[in-house]
Amino acid sequence: MFKAVILIGGSQKGTRFRPLSFEVPKPLFPVAGVPMIQHHIEACAKVPNMKEILLIGFYQPSDEINRFLVTAQQEFRICIRYLQEYVALGTGGGLYHFRDQILSGKPELFFVMNADVCCDFPLMKMIEFQKAQKQIHAFVMLGTTANRRQSMNYGCIVENQQTHEVLHYVEKPSTFVSDIINCGVYLFTPDIFQNIGEVFRINEHDLAFEENLNGRLRAEVIRLEQDIFTTIAGRGSLYIYKTHGFWSQIKSAGSAIYANRLYLNQYQSSHPDRLASTKQGGPRIIGNVYIHPTAVIDPSAVLGPNVTISTGVTIGAGVRVRESIILHGASLQDHSCVLNCIVGWDSTVGKWSRVEGTPSDPNPNDPHAKIDSETLFSDGRLNPSITILGSNVSIPAEVIVLNSIVLPHKELNRSFKNQIIL
Repeated sequence: MFKAVILIGGSQKGTRFRPLSFEVPKPLFPVAGVPMIQHHIEACAKVPNMKEILLIGFYQPSDEINRFLVTAQQEFRICIRYLQEYVALGTGGGLYHFRDQILSGKPELFFVMNADVCCDFPLMKMIEFQKAQKQIHAFVMLGTTANRRQSMNYGCIVENQQTHEVLHYVEKPSTFVSDIINCGVYLFTPDIFQNIGEVFRINEHDLAFEENLNGRLRAEVIRLEQDIFTTIAGRGSLYIYKTHGFWSQIKSAGSAIYANRLYLNQYQSSHPDRLASTKQGGPRIIGNVYIHPTAVIDPSAVLGPNVTISTGVTIGAGVRVRESIILHGASLQDHSCVLNCIVGWDSTVGKWSRVEGTPSDPNPNDPHAKIDSETLFSDGRLNPSITILGSNVSIPAEVIVLNSIVLPHKELNRSFKNQIIL
């Protein structure tokens, strides 16, 4: 029997995802037409004998989260529950705090995955790989290859190339260690709680002599990457399964556009029914495009490649959309042009206006390149990136908005370039 845990973090996280995270918890932001973590849940639900999926985080329970849980349980016919941390406990602390819930029913193995990763989730292959190890209590982490420069932005793994044992692990090293990086997807046996428990007891011992009211809270803050993997690497219990499929983090809105492209491409084999095609009397479709059935689109519009059109969107005559996510209730009026953008909920782009951003894609000439860690500013200037319109933003007719972030409920009256519009 198997279980899965998805670590969804909390509201103090996701600052790089603003202003989109103002409206919806980041794990529920739609990528390729469905909430971000639905891709995780769908992959877990395909694993035979998967009994339960637990979401762990410190978001306050909300109508959005509750609605999502009910809908997902009905769709995938599997028990899905949300366990709320009383404070941010780290990637390992949350697991340890809810260990009784995770171990209930005595699962043989359980997956742990970060919510903000995008990949093809080769979960069955990870199970097969774990079973093939001589070590019966082997832990498995999913890894992939990055280029030498970018690898230092991730957890770096040194492996035994014959046995695939993890010999050394360093989180975001200051110098080059390895081009094999941690993907944030793990397969554990219940024995992992012995390792986490050791760290917890060390933390408690270290804090025992400190007169600090928050000492116990701090003892429970445990990070899988820095506290656990660095300790157990080289002990014969941690192994790496390398994926050759797609993988990316979703830390910023720009990376959501890239993840949207990756998932839409995957739909060609996994969900061809989700992809639109050019039909008589309908809009022209180029490449991979997802259109929700409730969207109203003029036949003269041209969409794609890599576009997601959400519920209740209205798209007028002659509109051009490329490499973008258009969220619920948005309206793109006649002859507007939207490129490399996220258009927020119930926002309006006026006639003949152009809203455009600069993509933050990996180097197409490097097969191992990842998205660079995006920073908003360098040398006091806003870095060019995708354009984001928050919810209820109104763009007037015949203006240009380029490489800008517009906070919610703004009504623009002119063109903007390379600005954050407060």
